[in-house]
Amino acid sequence: MPYVNGLRCRECHREYPAAALHVCEWCFGPLEVVYDYEAVAASISREKIAAGPLSIWRYADLLPASAEGAVSLGAGFTPLVRADRLGAELGLGELWIKNDTLNPTGSFKDRVVSVALTKAQELGFKVAACASTGNLANSVAAHAAHAGMESVVFIPSNLEAGKVVTTAVFGGRLIAVDGNYDDVNRLCAELAGEHPSWAFVNVNVRTYYAEGSKTLAFEIAEQLGWQAPDHVVVPVASGSQLTKVAKGFKELWQVGLLDEEPHVKVSGAQATGCSPVASAFAAGRNVVKPVKPDTIAKSLAIGNPADGSYAIDAVRSSGGGFGSVTDEEIVDAIRLLARTEGIFAETAGGVTIASLIQLANAGVVGSGERVVALVTGNGLKTIDAVAPYCGPTATIAPTLDAFAAAVDIPTEA
Repeated sequence: MPYVNGLRCRECHREYPAAALHVCEWCFGPLEVVYDYEAVAASISREKIAAGPLSIWRYADLLPASAEGAVSLGAGFTPLVRADRLGAELGLGELWIKNDTLNPTGSFKDRVVSVALTKAQELGFKVAACASTGNLANSVAAHAAHAGMESVVFIPSNLEAGKVVTTAVFGGRLIAVDGNYDDVNRLCAELAGEHPSWAFVNVNVRTYYAEGSKTLAFEIAEQLGWQAPDHVVVPVASGSQLTKVAKGFKELWQVGLLDEEPHVKVSGAQATGCSPVASAFAAGRNVVKPVKPDTIAKSLAIGNPADGSYAIDAVRSSGGGFGSVTDEEIVDAIRLLARTEGIFAETAGGVTIASLIQLANAGVVGSGERVVALVTGNGLKTIDAVAPYCGPTATIAPTLDAFAAAVDIPTEA
């Protein structure tokens, strides 16, 4: 870990060692990793990255943990798909989908967990823990199993069945809590104090965990031929992913990997049933008022987002906007993405695509921009959301006549 100088408070700028710390003891502001960018620039190159593994660890020089002995299931370097058919329907000239449905446990959380547990092992932790709306639980349980660590993960008791099963299968402790994510998160914050030998990835090692999201920006730029896009649309739960994606593009310029300084507009996407950040942005506020979540997009259902104000700053300073979309619009967007591009997204992906539609219609996303939309989870995780709308075209007897009567066959050329 030669390029990490330590940690720094994002509010009062006090400095700390690179330990298992996440809040400033003076002002209670969040801590952030501080890198020696001059040393990184002297070491990193496009050629070095290209020779690295096809995972997030090809960018190890810009991550807070060592690639040697990394806890990795191969997260990252997921496809960047040119979405011409969807773009045509939305009136967009150049649209790309960053398809993180193909990560090892089916979501972008594999990026952040790989970094978090690698750092946790460096710091001597033996138990991995988290509060989760589902995807993080899947990933922590899987990576802990791979690393030979114990895991204790906490979820709301009303989570989608698919996410419960795909966490429990890895054999760790899975604790369902009667309450929403914010209730679960409060409990985990208390437990982190009671069990200081546990690495809660989104509590005491959150500072390192969050850095994994930067790899989305790194990959997008590399896959575009070391060019930044004009606009990215990012789903927002805590707001951390959005802020780190914005940071990632800036870091690439800072260490000399981009030929031109990036000016990437960053837009956020939330479900109307849990849109505290989008609501604050629309009202011109920086302070995010907590809400009680009520949406099918459970992976984004954080009513009191820790990084909400920072997400607003990132969006506002970049010239982006915020989408806020209904559950009906989310389902329609899931089906639209599947129909046009063959990508099956979970409800969070539906929020991204529905927000992209909203932002394009409002002119926030321009028709001449190079746009990247982040689809961060696999639709098999939330299949119940679309099950009522998707079924057989017809049910027929096993005869040619029955088929002919039931199905309108296009005329062959």
